[in-house]
Amino acid sequence: QKQLVESGGGLVQPGGSLRLSCAASGFTLEDYTIGWFRQAPGKEREGVSCISSSGYTTTYGDSLKGRFTMSRDNAENTVYLQMNSLKPEDTGVYYCAAARNYCSGYHALYPYWGQGTQVTVSS
Repeated sequence: QKQLVESGGGLVQPGGSLRLSCAASGFTLEDYTIGWFRQAPGKEREGVSCISSSGYTTTYGDSLKGRFTMSRDNAENTVYLQMNSLKPEDTGVYYCAAARNYCSGYHALYPYWGQGTQVTVSS
């Protein structure tokens, strides 16, 4: 059974940093494309970043590039999302998801999801 578990969310002040983790069990992360998504209250789920099985990474949205970085630790079977210079508009539930396809910011392409972790950016 494929499982993804996110952790690392919390309350942080504007300008602060957080590192989210997504640990997999039941499958090998590096064999899949892994995406990070987020959903703010009343808004649709949006793609944040993605890493393919080959290690290619991309971040979606000009507002995130340069602030969010995704990485993978194959030995730990875990992917990370480093988030710097956080802004209030980054608030939301962050999810990781897995798929057997190319990197995409479209959530419907990912069949396997974690339960999400809350990130709140507020002073």
